[in-house]
Amino acid sequence: MVTSQALIRPAWTPATIALMVLGFMAFWPLGLAMLAYILWGDRLETFRRDVNRGTDRLMSGFRRSTARMNFGAERTGNVAFDDWREAELARLDAERRKLQEASAEFEAYSRELRRAKDQEEFDRFMSERARSRAAGGSVVDG
Repeated sequence: MVTSQALIRPAWTPATIALMVLGFMAFWPLGLAMLAYILWGDRLETFRRDVNRGTDRLMSGFRRSTARMNFGAERTGNVAFDDWREAELARLDAERRKLQEASAEFEAYSRELRRAKDQEEFDRFMSERARSRAAGGSVVDG
């Protein structure tokens, strides 16, 4: 677990400044990379989460396609067990699809809530701006 007290964190600390200077002295792209980390390193967690989510979606597509092709599930020779396993895998696949649909619906719902909140804040700003201009008379922007 990384705490905010880490020696190398995306901030202007003596350690990060020293690493940046040494990076520029050794090989300028290293110094540039360290500078980028200092400036934008706090955004790496969001970037990593987005990349992981996209990779998970891609890999789940591969897993579903290989499960349908029966590569990972060899026949055991027991017809009853094989039939039961195939039925369970189909049921789990249906549940996974339901969960993915629910996740997509929730993401769309959250986006719509954020959009509505942003619209409300913008409308409030515009009405306050109009009120302040009306109260101050005709203000001419130059």
